[in-house]
Amino acid sequence: MVPRDRLRGLIAEERRRYTAEHPASLALFGQARHLLGRVPMTWMSRWSGGFPLYLDGAAGGTVTDVDGHRYADFALGDTGAMAGHSAPAVTAAIRRRAEEQGGLTTMLPTEDAEWVGAELARRFGLPLWSFSLSATDANRWAIRLARQVSGRDKILVFSYCYHGSVDETFAVLDDDGTVRSRPGNVGPAVDPAGTTRVAHFNDLDSVRSQLEHGDVAVIVTEPALTNIGIVLPEPGFLAGLRRLADEHGSLLLIDETHTLSAGPGGMTATEGLRPDIVVVGKAIGGGIPCGAYGITAELADRIARQVATGAADIEDVGGVGGTLAGNALSTAAMRATLSQVLTEQAFAGMAELATRYADGVQASIDRHGLPWSISRLGARAEYRFASPAPRTGNASAAAADPELDEYLHLFLANRGVLITPFHNMALMCPVTDPADVDRHTELFAEAVAQLLG
Repeated sequence: MVPRDRLRGLIAEERRRYTAEHPASLALFGQARHLLGRVPMTWMSRWSGGFPLYLDGAAGGTVTDVDGHRYADFALGDTGAMAGHSAPAVTAAIRRRAEEQGGLTTMLPTEDAEWVGAELARRFGLPLWSFSLSATDANRWAIRLARQVSGRDKILVFSYCYHGSVDETFAVLDDDGTVRSRPGNVGPAVDPAGTTRVAHFNDLDSVRSQLEHGDVAVIVTEPALTNIGIVLPEPGFLAGLRRLADEHGSLLLIDETHTLSAGPGGMTATEGLRPDIVVVGKAIGGGIPCGAYGITAELADRIARQVATGAADIEDVGGVGGTLAGNALSTAAMRATLSQVLTEQAFAGMAELATRYADGVQASIDRHGLPWSISRLGARAEYRFASPAPRTGNASAAAADPELDEYLHLFLANRGVLITPFHNMALMCPVTDPADVDRHTELFAEAVAQLLG
């Protein structure tokens, strides 16, 4: 349905405009000779246009590049800035800890840590928490604890899931049901097929068949897939995971790093889930690196028995922590974010704006009869080039269209709107401007109309 020759011509036009209007960013990129891939992190090269925009400043729901262009920012640090850029309450807490109290990291606990643990327990329903500097590490450490207490060596994940850079989770299912390393996986320590069982999201029979081997320590899942487009759970699927985990003696880990967009307690709260472990990350620190995992009292007792017998040393060689985890600066930022920024009232407003955003996109899809879809998860929304919306990770991966992605990303960026570069995700923060949402609606409609002629 999409005229490919016309699409490629439009991409070329948008690339020329992007290059012409961002000379300072292009120059800085050209000068970056001491960075791998010319960027601080290799994924920063994935911005469309051949080079990334360079940041000058950011505030609330906007960013400004070094060429002086202001953007409505719906990428929001791929969830890391869900609280908005430099939220006043967070910057005040950072300043207070750094300048007034002192001691950014000291190997000593602070009062803030217990407050954050209690608040996470209230929101997610799990009583005991431990901190990390990323959700990746929180997942990694929680998986190690699950293996220790269960005596089992495998985990179960879903094809095209996202759990940061945890080695064992980069596994997918082939069309014939074979587990293989995800395409492009860089130097895996071991073949993920040896550590990981893989099922299809929204397919309980697939889950059951993997659990029947009797060697799965923990099911690791987001309650909705998010890094391959938003794949929402079908009715009964998440409850079915809990039931199957109980039947087969496996633990259930819910990773809310991205799905916190559903509400103050993520989908664990909105869907009434009963996980053994919950992982959260980046969003709860207002931009300061952090992560955390929470566990049930029962699991804590099982860990304590392992420690008491000498079977597990979780304080040293067990590797379930780091000297910077739970530091004074991170816990201060988390307390400020959770107490004053990402509140229940804020989430309600964010979800309302995401609904407005999704409705605007859907109107264009309907107007042109496009075989596309948009899915929303609380404050988060994403369009996918498939209709109906994909129900598994493999189906969503198959719907990818890099040329359409590049065209839409460039069209929006050239007119002052940013969405997440890896896919088509948009996120609202507590101070997102409704006018910026409407601006995206107008630009999306304009881009589609121009594409279809």
